[in-house]
Amino acid sequence: MLEAIQQSPTAAQPIYPNLMRRLFSMLYEALVLFGVLFVAVLVFMLLRDPSAQGAKIYFQAYIFLVLLWYFTWFWTHGGQTVAMRAWRFRVERIDGQPIRFPQACLRFALGWLSLLSILWALFDRDKQFLHDRLAGTRLVMV
Repeated sequence: MLEAIQQSPTAAQPIYPNLMRRLFSMLYEALVLFGVLFVAVLVFMLLRDPSAQGAKIYFQAYIFLVLLWYFTWFWTHGGQTVAMRAWRFRVERIDGQPIRFPQACLRFALGWLSLLSILWALFDRDKQFLHDRLAGTRLVMV
Protein backbone atom coordinates (compact mmCIF):
# COMPACT_ATOMS: atom_id res chain seq x y z
CA MET A 1 0.00 0.00 0.00
CA LEU A 2 1.36 3.38 -0.98
CA GLU A 3 1.32 6.17 1.53
CA ALA A 4 0.35 9.62 0.44
CA ILE A 5 3.20 12.04 0.65
CA GLN A 6 2.21 15.19 2.41
CA GLN A 7 3.85 18.28 1.12
CA SER A 8 4.42 21.14 3.49
CA PRO A 9 4.18 24.69 2.25
CA THR A 10 7.57 26.05 1.25
CA ALA A 11 9.18 29.02 2.89
CA ALA A 12 9.15 30.76 -0.49
CA GLN A 13 5.34 30.96 -0.42
CA PRO A 14 4.53 33.86 1.91
CA ILE A 15 1.17 34.20 3.59
CA TYR A 16 -0.23 37.70 3.19
CA PRO A 17 -2.40 39.38 5.84
CA ASN A 18 -5.96 40.00 4.72
CA LEU A 19 -7.38 43.48 4.27
CA MET A 20 -9.37 43.49 7.54
CA ARG A 21 -6.28 42.51 9.53
CA ARG A 22 -4.36 45.36 7.92
CA LEU A 23 -7.14 47.88 8.58
CA PHE A 24 -7.38 46.89 12.25
CA SER A 25 -3.61 47.18 12.45
CA MET A 26 -3.87 50.72 11.07
CA LEU A 27 -6.40 51.56 13.78
CA TYR A 28 -4.08 50.13 16.44
CA GLU A 29 -1.19 52.09 14.90
CA ALA A 30 -3.23 55.30 15.18
CA LEU A 31 -3.60 54.70 18.92
CA VAL A 32 0.14 54.15 19.31
CA LEU A 33 0.89 57.23 17.22
CA PHE A 34 -1.39 59.30 19.42
CA GLY A 35 0.97 58.63 22.32
CA VAL A 36 4.11 59.20 20.23
CA LEU A 37 2.78 62.48 18.85
CA PHE A 38 1.57 63.60 22.28
CA VAL A 39 5.12 63.37 23.62
CA ALA A 40 6.54 64.96 20.44
CA VAL A 41 4.16 67.93 20.71
CA LEU A 42 5.01 68.34 24.39
CA VAL A 43 8.73 68.44 23.57
CA PHE A 44 8.13 70.98 20.79
CA MET A 45 6.09 73.21 23.08
CA LEU A 46 8.77 73.09 25.77
CA LEU A 47 11.51 74.03 23.31
CA ARG A 48 9.71 76.61 21.16
CA ASP A 49 6.88 79.05 21.66
CA PRO A 50 4.07 77.62 19.50
CA SER A 51 2.49 81.07 19.12
CA ALA A 52 5.68 82.63 17.73
CA GLN A 53 5.63 83.84 14.17
CA GLY A 54 6.76 81.10 11.79
CA ALA A 55 6.33 78.34 14.38
CA LYS A 56 3.61 76.62 12.36
CA ILE A 57 5.90 75.55 9.52
CA TYR A 58 8.54 74.31 11.96
CA PHE A 59 5.89 72.41 13.87
CA GLN A 60 4.55 70.73 10.71
CA ALA A 61 8.04 69.78 9.55
CA TYR A 62 8.88 68.48 13.03
CA ILE A 63 5.76 66.27 13.18
CA PHE A 64 6.47 64.95 9.68
CA LEU A 65 10.04 64.06 10.72
CA VAL A 66 8.83 62.37 13.92
CA LEU A 67 6.45 60.21 11.88
CA LEU A 68 9.16 59.49 9.30
CA TRP A 69 11.58 58.46 12.06
CA TYR A 70 9.00 56.25 13.79
CA PHE A 71 8.05 54.25 10.73
CA THR A 72 11.44 54.01 9.02
CA TRP A 73 13.23 53.02 12.22
CA PHE A 74 10.83 50.19 12.98
CA TRP A 75 10.63 49.00 9.36
CA THR A 76 14.42 48.89 9.03
CA HIS A 77 14.95 47.30 12.46
CA GLY A 78 12.93 44.11 12.35
CA GLY A 79 10.30 45.09 9.79
CA GLN A 80 7.55 45.64 12.35
CA THR A 81 6.02 48.62 14.10
CA VAL A 82 4.30 48.10 17.45
CA ALA A 83 0.96 47.43 15.74
CA MET A 84 2.50 45.10 13.18
CA ARG A 85 3.99 43.03 16.01
CA ALA A 86 0.61 42.81 17.71
CA TRP A 87 -1.11 41.73 14.47
CA ARG A 88 1.78 39.40 13.55
CA PHE A 89 2.97 40.63 10.20
CA ARG A 90 6.02 42.47 8.92
CA VAL A 91 7.16 44.48 5.93
CA GLU A 92 9.94 43.17 3.72
CA ARG A 93 11.26 43.55 0.20
CA ILE A 94 9.58 41.44 -2.45
CA ASP A 95 12.59 39.11 -2.42
CA GLY A 96 12.05 38.47 1.31
CA GLN A 97 14.99 40.57 2.53
CA PRO A 98 14.68 43.39 5.10
CA ILE A 99 13.97 46.81 3.65
CA ARG A 100 16.60 49.54 3.77
CA PHE A 101 16.24 53.16 4.76
CA PRO A 102 15.71 54.63 1.25
CA GLN A 103 13.01 52.04 0.50
CA ALA A 104 11.40 52.70 3.89
CA CYS A 105 11.34 56.43 3.10
CA LEU A 106 9.71 55.74 -0.27
CA ARG A 107 7.12 53.46 1.35
CA PHE A 108 6.41 56.14 3.96
CA ALA A 109 5.99 58.87 1.34
CA LEU A 110 3.74 56.70 -0.82
CA GLY A 111 1.76 55.67 2.26
CA TRP A 112 0.21 59.13 2.33
CA LEU A 113 -1.95 57.84 -0.56
CA SER A 114 -3.71 55.57 1.93
CA LEU A 115 -7.27 55.82 0.62
CA LEU A 116 -6.14 55.03 -2.91
CA SER A 117 -3.94 52.23 -1.53
CA ILE A 118 -6.84 50.66 0.34
CA LEU A 119 -9.00 50.70 -2.79
CA TRP A 120 -6.10 49.18 -4.73
CA ALA A 121 -5.87 46.32 -2.21
CA LEU A 122 -9.45 45.31 -2.99
CA PHE A 123 -8.34 44.28 -6.49
CA ASP A 124 -4.70 43.29 -5.97
CA ARG A 125 -4.01 39.56 -6.37
CA ASP A 126 -2.08 39.42 -3.07
CA LYS A 127 -4.23 42.08 -1.34
CA GLN A 128 -1.18 44.37 -1.10
CA PHE A 129 -1.57 48.12 -0.88
CA LEU A 130 -0.54 50.36 -3.77
CA HIS A 131 2.33 51.91 -1.81
CA ASP A 132 3.76 48.43 -1.25
CA ARG A 133 3.62 47.64 -4.96
CA LEU A 134 5.26 50.93 -5.91
CA ALA A 135 7.95 50.70 -3.21
CA GLY A 136 8.81 47.06 -3.98
CA THR A 137 7.72 45.86 -0.54
CA ARG A 138 5.13 43.44 0.81
CA LEU A 139 3.49 42.59 4.09
CA VAL A 140 3.73 38.96 5.18
CA MET A 141 2.46 37.03 8.17
CA VAL A 142 5.04 35.97 10.76
